[in-house]
Amino acid sequence: MTKIAFIFPGQGSQVVGMGQEFIENAAESKAFYERANQSLGFELSKLMLEGPAEELTLTYHAQPALLTTGVMIAEKLLAAGIKPNCAAGHSLGEYGALVIAGVLSFEDAVSVVHKRGLYMNEAVPAGQGAMAAILGMEFEALHEVTEKVSAAGDPVQVANVNCPGQIVISGTKEGVEKASLAAKEAGAKRAIPLVVSGPFHSELMRPSSEKLGATLADISLSAPQIPVIGNVMAKELEDVPAIQHELVEQVYSAVQWEASVREMIARGVDVFIECGPGKVLSGLVKKIDRSVATYCVYDEASLEAVLEAAKEWTINA
Repeated sequence: MTKIAFIFPGQGSQVVGMGQEFIENAAESKAFYERANQSLGFELSKLMLEGPAEELTLTYHAQPALLTTGVMIAEKLLAAGIKPNCAAGHSLGEYGALVIAGVLSFEDAVSVVHKRGLYMNEAVPAGQGAMAAILGMEFEALHEVTEKVSAAGDPVQVANVNCPGQIVISGTKEGVEKASLAAKEAGAKRAIPLVVSGPFHSELMRPSSEKLGATLADISLSAPQIPVIGNVMAKELEDVPAIQHELVEQVYSAVQWEASVREMIARGVDVFIECGPGKVLSGLVKKIDRSVATYCVYDEASLEAVLEAAKEWTINA
């Protein structure tokens, strides 16, 4: 039996024109963008389709934009008969997984992630924080580097454990720059600055988590209809209290993406479908375990590729 996971990307995957081909060809897809506009009270769709990229990259725009595109794509897969056995998302992407699992409505999710982005920006305004991907260094060695830099007065910490050989650090702009240099001096192959507007998944984000907790308390949440694997502990989020705790804690905690993927594989998942622009998560999954199948759905051709491949799968009708 083929077991499928829907996975949803986080910030950094946004691109001007995201989802454009779908909304031009299907009224139900365009409706997702219109629903997002209505929920937020401004024309998010115009920013998604026309830019400018600098505005789309701002966290309070990128988060609802990625959620909208990801859920729209997942709904197209569901309508075509492709149903996930479980779901997960990278950071912001976790909200897309929760919408598909029936935990909260699309409208509530769009509103919450927009506020999440605003809270994050208030905690550390754009330009004051940074993130970077460190390639070719083990966790323990990189953790030691970040501890030393932080102790010297420039906060930085491990933010995402993405796959073997790729770990992301987050903190103040100066902390990330110094840790990146120190990591390369300690043997890292590369240090790549990420196109994000804040130091996500670092202690600098803790003030935003408190505001997010208050917002989530006013949102109606339901138990998941399919397993959702959380970022913080890489375990199934089984009930509403666990989900609320997860969403608050993950704002300032490291995303355990490698462990999350391994958990899904341990549950029998052998097909991962990335719902959203880009191929970042699919690439990470392949680096974690090359034996599983990965697909990215971001336009009509990639959707057709999944539907064609599905003809060979043994799945529940």
